[in-house]
Amino acid sequence: MKTCLICDDHAMMREALEGAVAIGWPDAKVVQAIDYPTAWSAAMDGPDLIISDLAMPGASPVEGIRRLLEAAPGTPILVVTGNEDDAVLLALFRLGIAGFAPKTSKSAIIEAAIRLVVAGGRYIPPRIAELAAGATPAAPASPTIGAARLTERQLDVLKLIALGQSNKEIARDLDLSPATIKAHTAAAIAALGAANRTEAVMRAREMRLI
Repeated sequence: MKTCLICDDHAMMREALEGAVAIGWPDAKVVQAIDYPTAWSAAMDGPDLIISDLAMPGASPVEGIRRLLEAAPGTPILVVTGNEDDAVLLALFRLGIAGFAPKTSKSAIIEAAIRLVVAGGRYIPPRIAELAAGATPAAPASPTIGAARLTERQLDVLKLIALGQSNKEIARDLDLSPATIKAHTAAAIAALGAANRTEAVMRAREMRLI
């Protein structure tokens, strides 16, 4: 059985994340940790996914996540946090975090992020992609920034959406599950700052990505 480690010092948040895992990754066993030392210990068991807050007892955010990575090398870590400090988030991005999602995100976004990370993708919000690309928040969109935001698989999905294909048709053509296609689509929409599939395709075309 696959295992997901949820690390957060607030019981209500752990329960909410466990609910999102149950929807986005229904066959996973969930283990919970309420602080960094407990999380590091549990991570040594080699979970298949770690979902972690940043502000927990036992360590600073960057040190806490760094030691989680060391305790479970190869395990993707999805950070779900209320911390919006640019320097902290960029430092974690450079450590190799699999994804970020603000705690204010709708449940569907967190579910999509879980599906994408479990499928081997990376869920990076536009804000972090802009920082990683050296852009300012007010900078206009450009092909360079768009390319930094979107993975090759997300671009493949957008190209097929542009052809009018449904998630089931795209899943068949790419030999992936419809749930994985849904996750890639949601990630691409978020990365491009679009409201829906159609707008995402339009923006990708404007940026000459597809």
